[in-house]
This record gives sequence, structure tokens and C-alpha cells, in this order.
Amino acid sequence: MTNLKPTFNKQKVINYWLSCAEDDFETMFVMYDAGRYSWALFIGHLVIEKLLKAYFVQKKGEHPPFVHNLLRLALHAEISVDDDLKHRLVAISAFNINARYDDYKRSFQKTCTPKFTEEWIGVIKDLRIWMLEQIKR
Repeated sequence: MTNLKPTFNKQKVINYWLSCAEDDFETMFVMYDAGRYSWALFIGHLVIEKLLKAYFVQKKGEHPPFVHNLLRLALHAEISVDDDLKHRLVAISAFNINARYDDYKRSFQKTCTPKFTEEWIGVIKDLRIWMLEQIKR
């Protein structure tokens, strides 16, 4: 009997997550330039989520869990999480919820001033660089 289960191509899956993260990284800046600050941060959340998933695949050799919580993803991927990283991951995870659900959206939009958004985009950029370094190891 032949094996009908598709083979898992680890590098192909990693490349998929990396490519999607890069597309989202560019989109984050498009949203920022358009003045769509809450959406820029929502997309920034996706950048980090997809990089964590790429790292998970590299580390575990399997598909990542269907989780959007960045701290949970980092812990599943066995990333050492100090208090600073924990704070950043929890805060960025909130951008996912706050930008998507109407009851949070209005208040979150008011929070997302250009300065607030620039600061968090800076955090996302730094995390992105750090994650890419982790993935290359």
C-alpha cells in the first residue's frame, strides 16, 4: 500500500512563513503611511506571529499550533522569554484583538496616535530582526 500522507517539507514551510511575514512587514508601513495606525499595529502583530511560526517549524520540525497569542507561540517554540520579551509579546498580541473587534476598535484607534504607533513599530522592527537572527541559527 502506498503512503498517501504528503511529505512535510520543513524548509518550504519555513520559507512560506518568512515570505508572508515580509509581505506583512511592508503592508504595516503602507497602513502607517495611510494613517491607518491601528491596522498598522494589527499587521505588525501578524509579522511577529509568522516569524514565531517559522521559528517553531525550524525548532520542532512540524506545523505550528493554530495560536495567535505571541507569548504562547514563543513558549511552544521553546524560546527563552524574559520579562521584557514577555511584556512586548503580550502588548503586541493585544493589537490583534483590539484592531479586530468593534467593541475594542474605537478606543484602540484613539490610543494609536502617530507617536504611539511609531514607538510600537520600532519594537516590532527590533523583534523582527531578533527573530530573523534566531531563525538563521
